[in-house]
Amino acid sequence: MADIENQIKEFAKSIGFDEVAITDASPFLNDEKAALERIRSGKMDGLSWYTEERVKKMNHPEILLPGAKSIISLLTSYLGDEPDSTNSLKGKMARYSWGDDYHNVIKKRLKILCEKLPDILNTEVNTRTFVDDGPMNDRAAARRSGLGWVGKNTNILNGKYGSWFFLSQVILDVDLTNDSPLNKTCGSCVRCIDACPTGAINDSYEIDNQKCISYLTIELKGNIPVDLRPLMGDWVFGCDICQDVCPVNRKAQKGSSIEFRQRPGFSTPDLIQILEMDQAEFSKTYKNSPVKRTKLIGLKRNACVALGNNKNPDAVQPLNEILMNENNLLKSHAAWALGQIGGIDAVNYLKQALENEKDEDVLLEVNLAIGFCEENQNVSV
Repeated sequence: MADIENQIKEFAKSIGFDEVAITDASPFLNDEKAALERIRSGKMDGLSWYTEERVKKMNHPEILLPGAKSIISLLTSYLGDEPDSTNSLKGKMARYSWGDDYHNVIKKRLKILCEKLPDILNTEVNTRTFVDDGPMNDRAAARRSGLGWVGKNTNILNGKYGSWFFLSQVILDVDLTNDSPLNKTCGSCVRCIDACPTGAINDSYEIDNQKCISYLTIELKGNIPVDLRPLMGDWVFGCDICQDVCPVNRKAQKGSSIEFRQRPGFSTPDLIQILEMDQAEFSKTYKNSPVKRTKLIGLKRNACVALGNNKNPDAVQPLNEILMNENNLLKSHAAWALGQIGGIDAVNYLKQALENEKDEDVLLEVNLAIGFCEENQNVSV
């Protein structure tokens, strides 16, 4: 039987997967219990789709595929070239977003794998596949299969590829020989905890969802809390800080998938260009890209925050255009950014907004921005 497992793994690697491991389809009961506790304690607030019903489904493979017996867990590395050079008018995007949308790339490979399984197994087989977009506990499957171990930043860590990879799974109704979990932990290392600027990671292997920069830049659709904006730096889509400092990633090997190579300008996008984008340009630029998840309004909001943190005076005029002409969400974040940059021009624009603006929430942000300038004595108001 082991030869069959090896054939599955070899074929999967031949079509682009970097690592493959197998586990059984029994429930992930401990993971289910922990996830339900997190929901009930409010630690998953802000993710409306992450419900108790979903948690119960994602931890029971037999619900996802009746008759489920095995899970093939697959790793696809996206580590490639280093980021482009940056400056105070550029932002940063998480590595996984530099290339093509991984959902599309990996789903095609999973389809090829599933079509091959009956030949390898010499029997009919029912399958169901997942790529980070369905009710499947991918990290639990990866951990139990031995594909990696859980880091304190909640990422799965692999000795060869670090944490720079996508997970995917095939649930099937055929018994396979299981691989063994790894007997590894992060030990006493707390680098990711210490490095997280918002304090989103704790030493209990948990993430405070509402403090995580990835959540703030992607999942959150409204106003970013004012107290968290200065801590976000110049990240405009996702965040890699906890991965950048992880010792396991120091010698991580690059992946073989050309689809995840960096598109020009994706690692350090021009923030002014983002502010000036219309919907047509956004759709064209980020076609078949994970970045489209944040939508144009979210990306512009994030660019405002990044420019405010970078404090380049050249951003004042473009931010004023947002303050004068965009919707209230963007106006609020542009006002905040102008306050962070400061200077005579920024304050004059903010005062002009006081005379013209009608929305109370925007006016509050404008007044706070002016007050910040006054308090920090970066201009006489």
